[in-house]
Amino acid sequence: MSKIISEISKTGWRFNNSYVRLPEMMFSRLNPVPSKAPKLIILNEILSEELGLNFSDVKDDHLALMFAGNLLPQGSECIAQAYAGHQFGYFTILGDGRAIMIGEHVAKNNKKFDIQFKGSGQTPYSRDADGRAALGPMLREYIISEAIHSLGIPTTRSLAVVTTGESIIRETFLPGAILTRVASSHIRVGTFQYAAIKGDINSLKTLVNYTIDRHYPNLKNLNNPTLGLLNTVMEKQIELVTHWMRVGFIHGVMNTDNMAISGETIDYGPCAFMDTYNPETVFSSIDHNGRYAYFNQPGITKWNLLRFAETLLPLIHDKKDKAIEIAEETINNFGTVYKKCWLKMMCKKLGLFEEVIEDETLINDLLTWMKQNKADYTNTFCSLSKENVLKDKLFQDSKFLNWYQRWQTRLTQNKKSKQLSLNLMCSVNPLVIPRNYKVEEALDAASINGDLVPMYNLLEVLKKPYDNRQEIIAYQSP
Repeated sequence: MSKIISEISKTGWRFNNSYVRLPEMMFSRLNPVPSKAPKLIILNEILSEELGLNFSDVKDDHLALMFAGNLLPQGSECIAQAYAGHQFGYFTILGDGRAIMIGEHVAKNNKKFDIQFKGSGQTPYSRDADGRAALGPMLREYIISEAIHSLGIPTTRSLAVVTTGESIIRETFLPGAILTRVASSHIRVGTFQYAAIKGDINSLKTLVNYTIDRHYPNLKNLNNPTLGLLNTVMEKQIELVTHWMRVGFIHGVMNTDNMAISGETIDYGPCAFMDTYNPETVFSSIDHNGRYAYFNQPGITKWNLLRFAETLLPLIHDKKDKAIEIAEETINNFGTVYKKCWLKMMCKKLGLFEEVIEDETLINDLLTWMKQNKADYTNTFCSLSKENVLKDKLFQDSKFLNWYQRWQTRLTQNKKSKQLSLNLMCSVNPLVIPRNYKVEEALDAASINGDLVPMYNLLEVLKKPYDNRQEIIAYQSP
């Protein structure tokens, strides 16, 4: 055992744990529940290198023990975080019910990252659940989070997945697994909701100061750093949801506990990428009213930010009415800022420089046509960058041809070369996304048959989503 510990100690872990210095009501100290017979399924070697970690001299069996939490790296301090959240609009007290943060690793660029084991056993916040996770969902998060990263969208990352050697019961018996998630932090809107509901103004202030120190130290010199935090988080979330809309991503469960203050995509549950363009598309089986549908994501982002603002009121101004007025003034800017960002993004998808007033109509007319004709969201924008786009039967439609001529006329107003417009389109329109059926094929092969090849192949294709390569053709069909 000492030899294994020695191997692990040489991999480059550098823990500098700060969250454990917050008020103890914000977390519980406990270690992961040991796994029966952990086995390494996948290790993200590229991310390992970025983190300054070198696992090349550690045997897979020993890595499995580490990523299962049976053997913890030196310097780790394990906690489960407490938080609250509005889940589908209803407030509840939550917490890490099946996750343990083992510490904050300092990478070679001195940037700090939370290292969290997801599926690592029961915690004080498990609410009678088993605290474990199944292999399929953990591999899904690995695939989708790494795809989102390759698309250039802020996200938590996935470092490793191990099986536990135990079965867990859901609708049937499933192989248990643990995902190692890497995040700038796990501070959520729900973290602030938890601190606020406790009614301890000093703890809330400590959390605000901690968040600013960790993520946005430039705000410390403002007259009102708390208001600066609200503004900055709003900007980050607008940037994030605009990216989601760009690639047709639907998060599926935009509860306030799934909104990270860092502006990263977090928690990949019933998420997916849209095939046929339909703004009402949902991917959560319990989202019967479309609360988290594709088109509703900006509105829910604003709603979540309102909940965030509510927690900050005592620190925005000492008079409640004035604090509400200031917070509302900030959040009321959301629509204007989002629309500006969305329009700029959509113009890029069409290769348009320096937006003009007619662009919004041009964009919306295309989206309307796509919905009416059940066109594939990703492939439509890919096709627009091709010289022979009009040869496709789908585009031999009078409404599209009329739109196409208007678009061509608009392109001539760019005062840029056609190649520059094409380059702009290619930089924001992915050629390949993780199609849901391809993800499911890979997960079924891994979970049911123990065949990891489809998953490895899919991950390889998703590494370079903007590059036109022969091997992506099989992954482009809806």
